[in-house]
Amino acid sequence: MDNRHSSEVGYTDFDRERFLPEDRSSGARRGEFARDRARVVHSSALRRLGAKTQVLSPSGGDFARTRLTHSLEVAQIGREMAIDLGLNADMVDMACLAHDLGHPPFGHNGEKALDSWSRDFGGFEGNAQTLRLLTRIEPKVITTEGRSYGLNLTRASLDATCKYPWRRVDAVPEKGADKAIKFGAYDDDLEVFEWLRFGAPVRVKSVEAQVMDFADDVAYSVHDFEDAIVSKFIDVKALADTASEDDLLSKISQWNGGAISKEALAAALQRLRAHQYWLTTFDNSPMGLGTLKNLTSALIGSLVSRTVDAILEASPTESLARFGAILVIPFEVQAEISVLKGIVSAFLMSSESRRPFYEWQRSLLTELADALLASNGENLDGYSSQAWAVAHDEIQKHRVIVDQIACLTDQSALTLHHRLVGSIPK
Repeated sequence: MDNRHSSEVGYTDFDRERFLPEDRSSGARRGEFARDRARVVHSSALRRLGAKTQVLSPSGGDFARTRLTHSLEVAQIGREMAIDLGLNADMVDMACLAHDLGHPPFGHNGEKALDSWSRDFGGFEGNAQTLRLLTRIEPKVITTEGRSYGLNLTRASLDATCKYPWRRVDAVPEKGADKAIKFGAYDDDLEVFEWLRFGAPVRVKSVEAQVMDFADDVAYSVHDFEDAIVSKFIDVKALADTASEDDLLSKISQWNGGAISKEALAAALQRLRAHQYWLTTFDNSPMGLGTLKNLTSALIGSLVSRTVDAILEASPTESLARFGAILVIPFEVQAEISVLKGIVSAFLMSSESRRPFYEWQRSLLTELADALLASNGENLDGYSSQAWAVAHDEIQKHRVIVDQIACLTDQSALTLHHRLVGSIPK
């Protein structure tokens, strides 16, 4: 292998294959995984993430993360981990940028709405939607017959984006308050799913996907915690109140489905509180914001460094690429991530005051889906219009509507709902 592709040491021609073979210029200077990353960076789907909810709506202020800024932060964490672990950094970076491309308007709340609406027709799952977007919806590689192959990424890159390498029928409900069903492919995407997973251990994520998943967990837990504090959903004084600690730990334990004992969660909370930058008061002054930023930076550094050290200690000396290892995440790291996520859930996502807002979002998407279905192929974008024209049954028609809504931003969903339905749901 020449120096142009030295970053792909440990990967094979099989890993670099594309579902639709492409000719490559003999003078090409980039490796295949660098090309994959560039395709995602330049995709319209990535740009749309800038107007999609992470946890707090983009319309609620300029500080909180959007899906795009979250994805950029995940990519930064994942890329550095890949370098430390000897993985292809472009591939992991790309997987981190792509991991939320399939998410609909209004974040996980939008996922619930679309899944409920289409449950009898295959359902909705953001990760399965990401595979669909990468392999058919995002316009890049299209045959002369008009078949779209999406971005036509390499086998290893597609596999690196796959958090849940199984179908819905093989999924096991997750533990926790939501008991979500997570899966990586719809039934009508099985051809490309089976191609990208050919030869892979059953239900085992590639190492690159494991790094992406962990980087997402770290960014999600720490940055949503930061956003919730700045947006005043978390009262740091209440968080420091030991008198209400038992109630807080109960809510955190309920959120993670008892996967980690209450005692372990309590110990993790104490470790977090012992941090030099942990806040007991907060205001939006430069001092307060600077201290909070130092806290988030230090937390990310601690969670990642302990995990990388554990992986390297437990792994063989040869390449970890693809299926060369199972990531070892220290139990204390898992517990601290669970506490941070659970705090946000307790103060924000499980808050009764927020429940009407979440119900309003779900009602809006449900009404929009009904209106689009009733319009019989009208009001669809180019891809969905073409897909509607060849849809022959209710399963295919519902999938077209789901594809259309999943591609909308928060604001475009509101605008289209206003045009088709008129009144905003109460």
